[in-house]
Amino acid sequence: MADKQIKQPGPDHPITTEHNPARVVVTLAGRVIADTRDAVTLREASYPPVQYIPLKDVDVSLLERTDHTTYCPYKGESGYYSIPVGGERSVNSVWIYEAPYPAVADIKDHVAFYPDRVDSISEEPARETPAV
Repeated sequence: MADKQIKQPGPDHPITTEHNPARVVVTLAGRVIADTRDAVTLREASYPPVQYIPLKDVDVSLLERTDHTTYCPYKGESGYYSIPVGGERSVNSVWIYEAPYPAVADIKDHVAFYPDRVDSISEEPARETPAV
């Protein structure tokens, strides 16, 4: 098998990551699947931004690992989870890069959700701390 090509983000395919100060909540079938104030927003080329949520803030008891994998030459190999409470719609609805390439190291130990395979991915703006 040929080695997989590794590409670096650049002007032709930019990728950035940044901490999202908002509270990000993922729900499905009346359950909170994830709730965090530590999401990482990944922006890649012309794709919509993706919220990567730390595993520590995900109810992993609701996830079921699958054999499905994909490969991105910019991010690496990804594994997938289904969310059984969501039925057929939520098969392979969550992905993770367990060993992401250095350019996107911030998403290690984080998962992302397909927006059309969960009920909602909401962002509540961070509250400003009043001056004392």
